[in-house]
Amino acid sequence: MLNNKLINLITNKTDAGKRIDQFISQNSELSRQRISTLITDGHILLNDEVVILKKIKLTGDNEQIKITLPEPIEEILEPENIPLNVIYEDDHILVIDKQSDLVVHPGAGNSTGTLVNAILHHCGSSLSGIGGQKRPGIVHRLDKNTSGLMIVAKNDLAHNNLSKQFMDHGKNGDLERIYDALVWGIPKMSSGKIETKITRNDRDKTKMMVAKNTKNGKLAITTYRVVEKVYNHKNEPLISQIRCKLYTGRTHQIRVHLEYIGHPVICDQKYGKGYNTKLMLLSSEYREQLKIDRYALHSSKLSFRHPISHELMKFESRLPDDLNLLKNVLSGI
Repeated sequence: MLNNKLINLITNKTDAGKRIDQFISQNSELSRQRISTLITDGHILLNDEVVILKKIKLTGDNEQIKITLPEPIEEILEPENIPLNVIYEDDHILVIDKQSDLVVHPGAGNSTGTLVNAILHHCGSSLSGIGGQKRPGIVHRLDKNTSGLMIVAKNDLAHNNLSKQFMDHGKNGDLERIYDALVWGIPKMSSGKIETKITRNDRDKTKMMVAKNTKNGKLAITTYRVVEKVYNHKNEPLISQIRCKLYTGRTHQIRVHLEYIGHPVICDQKYGKGYNTKLMLLSSEYREQLKIDRYALHSSKLSFRHPISHELMKFESRLPDDLNLLKNVLSGI
């Protein structure tokens, strides 16, 4: 039973042999990482004795487990008044339409000016804490130059539930993530499934690649559908708008997969091998208009179950102005 800062649990015979961290995870909304931290900090008691090791096994003999949740620690990160396009908000979650050129989480070289800094300012005291800190729960990330829909948790309860939904990738639930991409060329197949292993690039650790050896890497599955085709004045294939659905969540997955099938995302300098060559074939007038500082990828649809009410939530975001301009300019060639 959850009563603000205290959780009381009682074991029974069916719990005999279970590790205490496993039992707590199954009977509360606390994540394994959060439980591990609480044990390390001495906040979990088993029959009124402090639990030291998370691998302690239970007897199932009506053991009393008491978990004290300390007040969230103030996040060191500074709130910043960065404009946010908030699509939906309640006491538990926040859905935003992220602009491009915005890093999601602070890291090396990005301690300020991030989405997290912006959310800290926007939410203020409504953040009850994630993992013992007053910070937003980033359930999934978009690359700096990818725009579109994102969901953020405001508390541990929402964060744990949403994390499980995203880890499942919609296999057993209603999670759905769809992206729109403008790519060079037009795929021969109007729809298809890309299933590969993705691993880190041996030559460039900032890049991912389709694994040459199927024993390496992690499974990545993307389906796609061509929603618009653009030809030049000679009726030659030029670009297309492709709608991609993710069934896994690998780093740079869509960008890697679209490069793999020979249709890289326009303006993607990391994975768009043919970008510079194709751009140089255009007239100087068109090249000038195409100088955008991000690649043409947008998170356009997001569906999930609300972590508290379990209501099915569906959100859509239209292609942003800069990508529509890009498409229109290329359509006029």
